[in-house]
Amino acid sequence: MRLTQIVDDSDKRALVVTVRGESRLVKGLRTMRDLATEALGEGAPLRKIIADRGIGKPVNLAAALKEKRVLIPLDHDDPAHIHVTGTGLTHLGSAEGRDKMHRALADATTLTDSMKMFKLGLEGGKPAPGALGVQPEWFYKGDGSTLVAPGGDLVSPSFALDGGEEPEIVGLYLIDDDGQPVRLGFALGNEFSDHVMERQNYLYLAHSKLRPTSVGPELLVGDLPADVRGASRIRRGKAVVWEKPFASGEHNMSHAIANLEAHHFKYALFRQPGDVHVHFFGAATLSFSDGFRAEKGDVFEIESEPFGLPLRNRLTIGKPDKVKLRVL
Repeated sequence: MRLTQIVDDSDKRALVVTVRGESRLVKGLRTMRDLATEALGEGAPLRKIIADRGIGKPVNLAAALKEKRVLIPLDHDDPAHIHVTGTGLTHLGSAEGRDKMHRALADATTLTDSMKMFKLGLEGGKPAPGALGVQPEWFYKGDGSTLVAPGGDLVSPSFALDGGEEPEIVGLYLIDDDGQPVRLGFALGNEFSDHVMERQNYLYLAHSKLRPTSVGPELLVGDLPADVRGASRIRRGKAVVWEKPFASGEHNMSHAIANLEAHHFKYALFRQPGDVHVHFFGAATLSFSDGFRAEKGDVFEIESEPFGLPLRNRLTIGKPDKVKLRVL
């Protein structure tokens, strides 16, 4: 089962459920957060609430996506109550790519910091159920104001050195009234980053991650398949100028999903009732690692069969912001 937030024909928000290829409106609910809140109140799974509410008329999700009426799968009335974060070096491909960036800065006879971190994950990232394994690399992306709807533009700031895609799986969470995290599902994500800046010095990683991201279009309810296969490509006009398959899911990761979640939510800061969390689990494939450089107007496309419709976003370049610091 997959869930999607859209703007309907009446210019109102609506919640759509897709089962066995058929998409229909969920009666009486307009947002994913409304559905989750009702499920938490009744102590019931999302599927039961949807079944109890009933489904309405069919929805052409592909048309809604083309018309840019699809929203991110989970949001909040106040973007400041959304935390966008991620973990890196969780996939073999990402470790190899990061290692290429840093190899020139390290003694060739020793492991780079990236490979040391990846090795720690291989050795202790999948602990026994209930145990806490080694902590992963962690980074902050921004609040909800940085999230871009499927089909929207990913705006690279004027000062950026690069703007590159990172095809990832994303976990979406709501913190309940008792301050406990509740996972609602998984979605495709583009954890857009500045890899040229990061390559200058790995201590610039924090800066390189402060970029917009996109998530969706559909939220997959339930457990993440252990082996997720998909494709990431870049379109320039009518041509596909770069394309590569990617693999995710725990079979292709050095960390268990539960371990990544445990290390994020161990901080009380991230367990404030009512907050929404959008957490990226890491990328295995990057065009940057192949020496490709995206250009203004290129369209990033990420697809994987379990997640339904593909995620597409166009790369644009922002204008310089006029910032004037005042002192009172």
